[in-house]
Amino acid sequence: MRALPETGDGRWRLDLHAKLVVYDAEAGDQLVTVYDCGAAQKPPSAQFIGNLVRVRAPHGIERTPTGYTVTLQAGGTLVEQGDGHYVIEKRD
Repeated sequence: MRALPETGDGRWRLDLHAKLVVYDAEAGDQLVTVYDCGAAQKPPSAQFIGNLVRVRAPHGIERTPTGYTVTLQAGGTLVEQGDGHYVIEKRD
C-alpha cells in the first residue's frame, strides 16, 4: 500500500474526494483506511491505527454498524495531534 504525500511536521495531504473508512476497535483505538476517491475502484492509499477526533474540512459523514465513513468535498490535510490522535484540517 502506498503512503499519503507528506507535507512535513506530521501532516499529510488528502485528495479532493478522499474517503476515510473508520472502524471502531474494542480497545478504544480506530482503524482508519484512506481511499483517494470514494468512487474509484482502487486499493486504499493508506491505513493506520489511531483516533480521528475531528474533521474541520468540508465533508459528509455516514454512520455504519462498525464505525463511520468520512467523504471529503474539497480535500484536506491529515494532522497528527500526538498520542495517535488525528484531525483533518481544511486544505491550505
